[in-house]
Amino acid sequence: MEENAKDPDHKPRRGRPATGRDSGGVKSNDSDTGVRSLNRALSLLEDVSTQPEGAALGDLAHRAGLAPSTAHRLLKSLELRRFVTQDAERGLWFTGVQAFITGTGFLRNRDVVAIARPYMHRAMEESGESVNLAILDGTETIYLSQVESRQMMRALAPPGGRAPLHASGVGKALLSGLNQQAAEQRIANLTFTRYSDKTIREPAALMASIKQAKLQGYAVDDEEHAVGLRCLAAPIYNEFGEPVAAISISGPLARIEDSRLPVLGELIRSIAQDITAAFGGGTPAGRN
Repeated sequence: MEENAKDPDHKPRRGRPATGRDSGGVKSNDSDTGVRSLNRALSLLEDVSTQPEGAALGDLAHRAGLAPSTAHRLLKSLELRRFVTQDAERGLWFTGVQAFITGTGFLRNRDVVAIARPYMHRAMEESGESVNLAILDGTETIYLSQVESRQMMRALAPPGGRAPLHASGVGKALLSGLNQQAAEQRIANLTFTRYSDKTIREPAALMASIKQAKLQGYAVDDEEHAVGLRCLAAPIYNEFGEPVAAISISGPLARIEDSRLPVLGELIRSIAQDITAAFGGGTPAGRN
């Protein structure tokens, strides 16, 4: 349904030729009204965020090419979720606290990547293997960054790629950084997909692996996600002792032999501690 066609208060945009698209870049013949409304609401939020002295409804509606009644309805929806707030006395709209909270989530991830990069390069140089940085996302991890090994045969984990919690070094490292209750809640939601003969398939076995990771300071993926690939990972903590990310060293079994596991494990544990310190974080009380 075309919202402008149905809105009796709608006025055509002034000084702008028809483009076939609304202000958010969605085609005007888009039949998905929900997406259309969301796009317009986000456009209004972006506009409000650029007006530190507050934005009037009429100005916001004009810049968005919307009827004032339509803009007001969308702003009220954003206000309910605290993304915007209104000074009723002056009739001006301002950015709300939820927009700040949402934005700080990105800042935390961005900061840990920027802080971790030099240490990731150091870990790659000292180990000769690829180094990855990942965060928790439900029952999976998401890779944020990678420093690739210079070796011809190397492990690749491009940013945006995902890995399962139960069958990856970074996943088990992140679980090891949680308290037991939080870890058990995550594990309860896992499906334990099998990726190789060595993939952990039972909650009890995963909890045992996590406890071992807590004791030694790093987790090991021993061909559990991909045959012929090993990975060692350790958690990075914030100032509250919560895991915000995990860093890992990964490479082929031919190079990461049994004799190298303790050496590489200690290296990644030490690197993770250095990143934690640079991030302003600290390990949970009672943990080395």
